[in-house]
This record gives sequence, structure tokens and C-alpha cells, in this order.
Amino acid sequence: MSQIPTVTFLRSQLRRARQGRGLSQEELGRLINYSSSQVSAIETGDRPVNPDYLARVDAALDTGGLFVAMLELIRFHAAPDWFRPWEEIEREATALRWYDPAVVPGLLQTEGYARAMLGVGGELTAEEIEARVVARLARQSLLTGDPRPQLVAVLEEQALRRQVGDRSVMRDQMAHLLAVGAEPNVHVRVVPAAAPWHAGLNGPFILARLDGGAELAHLDNQLRGQTVDAPNDVAALGRRWESVTGEALPRRQSARLIEEVAKTWT
Repeated sequence: MSQIPTVTFLRSQLRRARQGRGLSQEELGRLINYSSSQVSAIETGDRPVNPDYLARVDAALDTGGLFVAMLELIRFHAAPDWFRPWEEIEREATALRWYDPAVVPGLLQTEGYARAMLGVGGELTAEEIEARVVARLARQSLLTGDPRPQLVAVLEEQALRRQVGDRSVMRDQMAHLLAVGAEPNVHVRVVPAAAPWHAGLNGPFILARLDGGAELAHLDNQLRGQTVDAPNDVAALGRRWESVTGEALPRRQSARLIEEVAKTWT
């Protein structure tokens, strides 16, 4: 066995731990407030493992946090080396401002959307895709944690209309944007297709504000990303953010546009 647990290994250990306690899927489900079908889907791979499920299993089976720790290890090794510093910043941020002209931001992606994106190009193995999907969904738990950051995400209307995966993937993604965008700490705003060229279209970026007031940024390109901490560079990206939000629709109007686009995916 590799020293680094895989998602497949984690699922097998979940099943083994349950069976070792003499519990059926239904009995475990009652203990952790999940349905037996949800327990089955997680153990078989039909549904991704998530921090909430693993924390509940750890508590119910008194494993000392084993499964949550395994997920953290998988998550750490699933991320490219250059992304790990930003993940730590993301966890510590009190506010995140995220603009992406091409796709739905990672913190707002559904499982299907993330899986379809990562599968394009054939560069990753099935196990690598699974690990990255699980890691990406685990990152999203910061939006419901305590304390939780304020996230303002701006995306282009074209990103809502560009098909990723099949039509059901896009339909689910639109519904998810509407649901998470209704949370008090998440604002989803859309730049309409009729908007003119603006500075943000030069590429995606994320701005993070930490508890002490420090601001950092993250930039992506075709090969890798980089964390930016030089004050002049962060300030320049702040000005681009103002340009982006100047073109974006307000929160409620953005939700109505997402609803309109969602109808095209039915």
C-alpha cells in the first residue's frame, strides 16, 4: 500500500470500519443522520466523500479523527505543489473576491462540473481526478464553517452558457449557484454578455483579505498559479476588481440572469 492513501483506499476503510463494528449501512446511517443510500453511495464511489460525513463517522465509531485526517492527507497531496500555499491563505481569509472569465470558480463548482473540467485533455488518471474532485469539494466546507469568509464571486455570462460535461451537469451547476448565492456570506454576480471589454478579461484572479488586514492575491495560467503578495501588484489587481464589479450586475439581477440561463439547460 502507498504511504499516501487514495480515495479508493479511504472508501474501503470506511466500509471495513463499519463492518468491523457489526453495523449495516442503514444502522450507520441512523447513527450519523445519513440515509442508507447515501452511506452506500459514498462507500461505492457514486458520491464523493466529504468532511461532514467523515467527521460524523469518526465520532460514531470513535476512531480518533482517523478518516478526517486521511481526507486532509489526500487533499494535501492532490493539490499541485504551487497551489498549497494558496489553500492555506484561503482557509485563513476573512474575505475572498474571485473573478473568473471562463469557468465557474472552484469554490462554487458542483461535483459533476469539477469532474468534467478535470477530465478534459486526458492528462489525469481516474484516481487523480477522483482525488482532485474530493479535494475541491472539501475546500468548499470553508464557506459553511465557523467563522466563514465573505465570498464575492464574479463570472461572465459566457461561463454560464459554455457547456461543461452534459446538460444535466450544467443544470445542476446553475441550481447550485442559485442556492449557494442565497447564503448571506456568498454573493454571486454576473457580467452580462452585452458588457464591453474590460480589464478583468485579461485573466482570472483571486484577492484574499486576512484577519489582520493583509491582502494577497492568486493568479492562474495554463501551467501553474502563483501567490502574489507585493503591495503594488495586489493594489493593481484591486483596481481591476473595481473594473470587473463595475460591469457586473447586482446580486439579485445576477440571480435572475442565472435563472434565465438555467432554463436553457433543461
